[in-house]
Amino acid sequence: MTDVSIVVPVFDEEGSLVELHRRLTDVMSQFGRSYEIVYVDDGSRDGSLKRLEEIYEQDPHAKVVSFRRRYGKSAALAIGFEEASGGIIVTIDADLQDDPREIPNLIRQLGRGYDLVSGWKRHREDPLSKTIPSKIFNTVVAWATGVRLHDINCGLKAYRREVTDEIKLYGELHRFLPVFAYKERFRVGEIPVTHHARKFGKTKYGIRRFLHGFLDLLTVIMVTGYTRSPLHFFGTIGGIFAFVGFGINGVLLGIWLKHHNIQGRTPLLMLGVLLMILGVMLVTTGLLAELITRAGHRGKKEYSVKARLSHGEVGSDADTQAT
Repeated sequence: MTDVSIVVPVFDEEGSLVELHRRLTDVMSQFGRSYEIVYVDDGSRDGSLKRLEEIYEQDPHAKVVSFRRRYGKSAALAIGFEEASGGIIVTIDADLQDDPREIPNLIRQLGRGYDLVSGWKRHREDPLSKTIPSKIFNTVVAWATGVRLHDINCGLKAYRREVTDEIKLYGELHRFLPVFAYKERFRVGEIPVTHHARKFGKTKYGIRRFLHGFLDLLTVIMVTGYTRSPLHFFGTIGGIFAFVGFGINGVLLGIWLKHHNIQGRTPLLMLGVLLMILGVMLVTTGLLAELITRAGHRGKKEYSVKARLSHGEVGSDADTQAT
């Protein structure tokens, strides 16, 4: 089995791929461990796939997986984890902003008892439009999940194989991998890493991604805390609403019994009725979620692979295969 697998999700990064591969090769050849580099083309619209095919032809350490269309970074990482054969898996973005020379440092940190080590871009070479929202997001995630990382969304991470085998990615939840690992009682760590300014291509960051991040955080809270019993989540909120609604209407009932009217408190009556209805609806939603949870997940994959390029295990006699 290969010692280290490096998984690289790629989307429209034609200009950086040759330089990235050279840097990765320089680092890993000096590191002294067997390795492979798994590139996953997430339906790029530029010449990224062509560059990857050229890299594959020239280097037996390279693997390439190509999606038929764009499915997102989570799907790219998920199939990258499936294709990787290493006992240690490292992820790195393809835009050259993460420094491959940090990979040995991440792997050494795993040797100190960690199962997942995340990079921390302490000195980011990004505009304020990215750094400020990122700090806000990281602060909220740390408060909401208990995972005290400075930079949870850093693409440069190292994992033990058990972590990637245990956690199944879907949707756009890749940025929360440390949270999922922490909730499964894996040991999560962090080290500062070097960060570079973007040289090629365009950033994929935008306000939509920032807002989606907070919506995904709600999903993570639900999935990690209430997957086995969603009724506890919906039932608690619904119970609070119903209790307050009953309380309001109980007070109004007392006023009506005393004065034979509610003394002009019609808006308060409407609020009480609304809260009672919401409470019942949320409890019902929780019951339906319980039924869905019990039905189980069918495990349907959310992506379609167009091609795979693999030399087999490096150093073996396996034939090159393409599908």
